Amino acid sequence: MKKEILEKAKVIEAVLFDVDGVMTDGKLYFSEKGEALKAFNAADGLGIKLLKDFKILTGVISGRDSAALRYRLKELNIQHFYLGVDDKLTAFESFLKQTGLAPNVVAFIGDDLPDLPILMRCGLSIGPSNGSRDVLSRVDYVTICSGGEGAVREVVEIVLASKGVWDKHIEDLC
Repeated sequence: MKKEILEKAKVIEAVLFDVDGVMTDGKLYFSEKGEALKAFNAADGLGIKLLKDFKILTGVISGRDSAALRYRLKELNIQHFYLGVDDKLTAFESFLKQTGLAPNVVAFIGDDLPDLPILMRCGLSIGPSNGSRDVLSRVDYVTICSGGEGAVREVVEIVLASKGVWDKHIEDLC
């Protein structure tokens, strides 16, 4: 892990996520009634809960909205979410205003072109390894894991390790 990534991660007070391609594998499934179905990674979910345990805010900014997504956000107790938004940067600015945070203490994980404005403004920009080349060439960190396959959890571990709490958390579990 590059020292500069760990330094940026050390000051993070909030981690925001895109959904399709980050929290999911990016595939869209629809029932015969047109209901959107999504598959989420359980390890990513535990990671999001761990962020909250260590007082790091979490949130979602997504261009899509669905009942399945709302169910998952409620299950993870994510209180900051902006769904069905065309202008993600405006949603990001709303988050900053609502929380009083500066952009440099917010990490964002995005995988495609609509995410670029936030990725260029936040303190730690991350793309999952299966993201758009145009995104991956511009972010601070590219995950080893793909979106929907542990990318979120990977970022959580980096943020918590940079703050010196990950190893102690593991020790406390043993």
